[in-house]
Amino acid sequence: MVREWRASRSKRVQAAAIAGLGYPIIAALGGTLRWRVSGLQHLDAIRAAGHQPVMAFWHGRILPATYYFRRRGIVVITSENFDGEWIARIIERFGYGTARGSTSSGGKRALLQLVREMKAGHPAGFTLDGPRGPARVAQPGAVWLAMATGNPLLPFHLEASSAWTARSWDRTQIPKPFSTVALAVGAPIEVPSDASDAVIEAKRMEVEEALLSLESRAMGLLAEPLNPKP
Repeated sequence: MVREWRASRSKRVQAAAIAGLGYPIIAALGGTLRWRVSGLQHLDAIRAAGHQPVMAFWHGRILPATYYFRRRGIVVITSENFDGEWIARIIERFGYGTARGSTSSGGKRALLQLVREMKAGHPAGFTLDGPRGPARVAQPGAVWLAMATGNPLLPFHLEASSAWTARSWDRTQIPKPFSTVALAVGAPIEVPSDASDAVIEAKRMEVEEALLSLESRAMGLLAEPLNPKP
């Protein structure tokens, strides 16, 4: 399938056109958003300790996450299919690196590339339930990456005060212009380098539970009243 679409000139033109339109639209939308952030000190602490985070979140929050964490050298996995191509072109313009593959195709190769990128000093971004779900069920890839690199998982969740919700498997949330987006970042989760299958499963469940808790925290941030002007 990858070779088929790449062999089609019209598909290559379509991918370029979608990316050419998508990037300025997302950038313009992101520029209108207001942010409430909690827990970002965990990211600073990881870097201060000489490590890089394996940033873990749900697939349905890709859009606001892409905008907020732009230009930080984060490397993410993108599929090798047609959709993955235009997505890669957009996020690369936001300053992300890409490892091509997915958990369903070329995943091992993409994960090994992430290992190399992290050893070179780059953080990684990981949609735990991607690329096809089931939604909000963490897959073990991010845990394996943390184990292989010695870098901690850093779970986070974003929630918009007003948004459109796509009819996709992941219920993608698209913040409406001028809405407020809450970002809740959790405590790092360490994975031992000699973790057994049982430990990997326990860590997978731990990060899944952390994301559920962070969703509640993000909703709480949105419910807080604005600070009055002095």
